[in-house]
Amino acid sequence: MTVKTATVIAALFATMVSLSSCGNTIRGMGQDTANTVDATQSAGHKVNRAAKY
Repeated sequence: MTVKTATVIAALFATMVSLSSCGNTIRGMGQDTANTVDATQSAGHKVNRAAKY
């Protein structure tokens, strides 16, 4: 295996690891956003119920 081949393989591996990390981060951000929306809606329902009394 030449140095050039080893360098290309290492670069491809680093790129794949980097892209998989980005995918996990984006998925986590989506889950955090969904949780925030759910919490906001829940708080709104609680305020609405409290205002009825």
